[in-house]
Amino acid sequence: MAKNKALQEAAKARQDEFYTDRADIEREMKYYSEAFRDKVILCNCDDPYESEFFKYFSDLFNPLGLKRLIATCYAGSPIAQQQLSLFDTEIPAPERKPYCAVIEEVRDYNGDGAVDLRDVEWLLRNGRNTLKILQGDGDFRSQECVELLKQADIVVTNPPFSLIREFIALMMNYNKKFLIIANFNAVTYKEIFPLFMK
Repeated sequence: MAKNKALQEAAKARQDEFYTDRADIEREMKYYSEAFRDKVILCNCDDPYESEFFKYFSDLFNPLGLKRLIATCYAGSPIAQQQLSLFDTEIPAPERKPYCAVIEEVRDYNGDGAVDLRDVEWLLRNGRNTLKILQGDGDFRSQECVELLKQADIVVTNPPFSLIREFIALMMNYNKKFLIIANFNAVTYKEIFPLFMK
């Protein structure tokens, strides 16, 4: 399990969004690499260029043998679009739009000998990969995002703290495999603890 101190601090500060560090993701994901082969991975609470989950799966798309990677973000995210802009503009917070990135292939298009996020950025603008603005607000519970959920084999993300119960209920309702990094206290919730017992 990832170190919980930063998650606890974010929860105390009432930060509903907290992006997980790459090192924590790598420590946890190494146990599941074979489970991802030929699967559609959905990161449904992840701004594609802010989320380390998205970066991790983009970087390792080919070694993990992914079939497809889908990432969506919420329009009201207080931290979305702060690192890199996919639309070549700085978008003010109230005007931020939710979008969906779909990666179906990752190749070394810039010829630097490595397949990395620069290639993914190029691929999002060309080829089989797509980036589109969502019609709704990008909430993982919206019908638009549920339709993407239906396409997924495995959901991997760090859901908003205040919505963890709803997130897990949605995964169970659609019988989806999921791997989340969240506040450890969530295991004590009456809706979640029985799932661990099963």
